[in-house]
Parts: sequence; structure tokens; C-alpha cells
Amino acid sequence: MVGTLAAIIGLSTLFFTVILSLTASLSLMTLGILVVAFNISQWLISPYIINALYRVKEIPEHENPRLHEIVDNLSRKSGIKKPRLMLARIPIPNAFAYGSPIAGTRVAVTDGLLKTLETEEVEAVIGHELGHLKHRDVQLMMFVSILPALLYYIGYSLMLSSMFGRQKEGGGGAALLAIGFMVFSWILNIFILYLSRLREYYADRHSASIVEDGPRKLSEGLAKIVHSTKNMRRTQKQTQHLNAFKALFIADPDKAETDSMAISHAAVSSDQKLVQDILSRRMTTVDRIIEVFSTHPNIVKRLKALQRLS
Repeated sequence: MVGTLAAIIGLSTLFFTVILSLTASLSLMTLGILVVAFNISQWLISPYIINALYRVKEIPEHENPRLHEIVDNLSRKSGIKKPRLMLARIPIPNAFAYGSPIAGTRVAVTDGLLKTLETEEVEAVIGHELGHLKHRDVQLMMFVSILPALLYYIGYSLMLSSMFGRQKEGGGGAALLAIGFMVFSWILNIFILYLSRLREYYADRHSASIVEDGPRKLSEGLAKIVHSTKNMRRTQKQTQHLNAFKALFIADPDKAETDSMAISHAAVSSDQKLVQDILSRRMTTVDRIIEVFSTHPNIVKRLKALQRLS
């Protein structure tokens, strides 16, 4: 869900950097209005961008009636309207929920997910994504992320003003103020990343509450996603373009290499053995630092939280 936000902020940054580089005549009020308007418009059309980028298509009910039955049943348990079920032509195993007022709500599974996970694990993953829709995470993250984006662009505008001499007197003060705005926006983004990780825990908990034996199924699914994604990233360069939208997925594909360190190099005899290998690992200081800058919780902490729900 939060990946939609990542697209919005990334595209907004590119757009306004170009605009502000060409002209320094925008007032702060005009700049603020443009930032808010552009972010909202990006959010509204982001489902269509995601569909094009990941070659997403809707799954007709006759093609996979079992999967439709799962989504219908879990949506009813979640107390939400059934979202459109989509298939993303992506080799890595993953899933994501997205949508907007004009596009409606959607849940997408990847080719890799259906090939890698068992049906019961796919069910738990879908339960997680429905948790994001239930909690309205896209709207929440959109709202909280407008302020740091606005502060960043104000700081950037002030920086341009001081550089190009629009303020001949007090130019140094304007530059310091600009740096202050930009640093504060960065600090706010750290808190937003924390909120993003927190929403992942909430979505995990939702899946555990609506799926029978949910904690076990989701734990095994997450462990297999991390393990399989790591192996694919070593051999398939086509997954590199996923980094820009890594917050969108149930597990961060860019962290697969790091998270896979929790798995022993011995042959995995069962799904539960894979989960236990991860749970037996201790988090290092480096792991904790990496997590601070991540949209997703550390896989060890995440599986331990699911174990407590068992």
C-alpha cells in the first residue's frame, strides 16, 4: 500500500525539481498548493501507473475460482467490499493492495507467489493485504506524507532563492533556513517509515485474526517469500526495477539478501524448519539500523510477533 505513496513522492520530487530549477518565481503559497495538488492527483491515478509498470491484469473468476473464493471469504470476514483480484506478471513471489477513489480497491498477487507458495499460505498473504484495505493505510500514509514533502520543497525553493541571489540581503540566513526545512522533512520521513512498519504489523495481525491458523500460514509464507526472492535476485536482473516500489509489497524485495542471512545454509527440510531458522537468529546492531530506514519490519521481529499471536 505504501508503495503508492513512494511513487507519489518520487514523481513529485522529479517534477518539482525540474520546475524549480527553471524558475525561482514561485511563491511559497503557490508552491504548497502545487505540492498538495500534484501528490493527490498522483495518488488518484497511481493504480493505472502500477498496472502498466507491473503488467497487471484482472483475474476472471473462471480462471481461478479458488482464489476468488478466498478473497470473497476473507473480505466478508474483514467487513469490507471485495476488491478486484489482479495478477502481476512479476517473477518474484509477492502481493500488494492498492487503489484510489476513482480506481477502486485492488489486491494483486504475482506469478511468483502462486508458483512458490501453497494455497493456505497465499490465503494468509491475501489476508494481510486485506488488512491494509481494512485499515485504510493508503489514505493514512498519503495524509501524513504531505507535510514532509511540502517542507522539503519549501526548503528547496529557499535554497534556490539564496543561490541565485533573489534575496541579496540575508542570503546566508535563507540558506540556513532552507537546510533546516530539508533536514526536518528528512526527520519526519524517519517517523513515517516507522509508521509504515507499524502498519505492516497491524496487517499481519489482521491476517492472523481472519485466517484459520493464520500465524503459522503467514509465517511460512513470509519465510518462503524472503528465501525465494533472494535466490531470484541473484539470477534475474529484471527484478531491479522493483526497488522504486519496494514499499508496495508484503515483503521488501530489496532487503531479501539481508533478511536471508537469518536462514541457515543447510538444506531446508520443511516450511517450519525455514521459519525456525529465522527465529533462531539474533538481531545485530546493523540489523536495527537498517530497519530504521526500511518500510518493512525486520523479518526476525516480524515472525516473532506472529509467533506471539499463535
